[in-house]
Amino acid sequence: MTVPRADALLIGGGIVGLATALALLRARPGLSLVVLEKEEGLAAHQTGRNSGVIHAGLYYKPGSLKAVMCARGRTLLERFCEEHGVAFERCGKLVVATTDAEVPRLDELERRGHANGLSGVRRLGVEELREHEPHAAGLAALFVPETGIVDYRRVAAAYAREIARLGGEVRTKARALAIRPGDATVVVESTAGEVEGRVLVACAGLGSDRVARMAGLDLDVAIVPFRGEYWMLAPERAHLVKNLIYPVPDPAFPFLGVHFTRRIGGGVEAGPNAVLALEREGYTRTSLDVRDLWDIATWPGTWRMASRHWRAGMAEQWRSLSRASFARACAALVPEIVAADLAPGGAGVRAQAVARSGALVDDFAIVEAERMVHVLNAPSPAATASLAIGEEIATRALRWL
Repeated sequence: MTVPRADALLIGGGIVGLATALALLRARPGLSLVVLEKEEGLAAHQTGRNSGVIHAGLYYKPGSLKAVMCARGRTLLERFCEEHGVAFERCGKLVVATTDAEVPRLDELERRGHANGLSGVRRLGVEELREHEPHAAGLAALFVPETGIVDYRRVAAAYAREIARLGGEVRTKARALAIRPGDATVVVESTAGEVEGRVLVACAGLGSDRVARMAGLDLDVAIVPFRGEYWMLAPERAHLVKNLIYPVPDPAFPFLGVHFTRRIGGGVEAGPNAVLALEREGYTRTSLDVRDLWDIATWPGTWRMASRHWRAGMAEQWRSLSRASFARACAALVPEIVAADLAPGGAGVRAQAVARSGALVDDFAIVEAERMVHVLNAPSPAATASLAIGEEIATRALRWL
């Protein structure tokens, strides 16, 4: 039986996989391309479960992949949305210092923002802070005007429509079961049948390490999932937040802390926290998968990570269990908020790559092998930077075509 063939195979129908497919088709018109997505629909996990922020690029170390790709990706994303009728808004955000210890950290964030090419970033005193967000409290703040909001599910759907227009194919309910690299091609066996390609690109998100190992790669990282839980402000209290309000992030921890985001479709979201998830696609506190739990427990990096960050982890866990505790974290930024103002929102799971040493991989991580490119770590701002990441991955993949 003849196995169907394509020039390029992609595993993963999230925003990075779709952006990569789009970049390949734009770079090489007429290319035959197939995207394999295991779910019934696209953007089912990280892409469709984030807070919808278009990041400006304030936080990232100058020169890092995150910094470079966020800057270019934001420009490309906004242009794409304008051309394809996807609603977005450049509304700006505040990063607020609420303690004396946080004020000096604003200096470093401001320096990074300027080094990363951001326009209009400026320091605010208490009175100027209140002009932007009348109900916020803090000792000082940074205003970042280039931050925006969008619905990434709609962005992903628009990417998929453009892929189809350019001749690519997206197959859903096509979970990769086996990968057989060869000298001239790579064969992927999936629940939708086998397909053979001259190059394979894997953007598998929460399953990225498993797909890479399935393809024969020897990795020094593994995915450890962290669930982020959101709350919504009650409609009658949504006026307390005009746009986006963030705390000063802890430089030792790769999460941004509880913050407020006005959604493009309406409403204000608070969160997320960051708690260890016992299932890679576990969006509730009771979610548990035996295989996922075994992988977490047997990865040496998990325990080394826990020994470094257990205090922060316990605090995050308590905020997950206690609405009052979560409300207090919110009140650090907007003091009028109390527990009764919060209604349960959604949840997402972050695919956090953790090294064997216990280090949390902070930057984008892309590895190559014979006729293969694997994205092993694509944390925030991956959605913002998706088109730029897609261009980079496509450049690497095209060497085999």
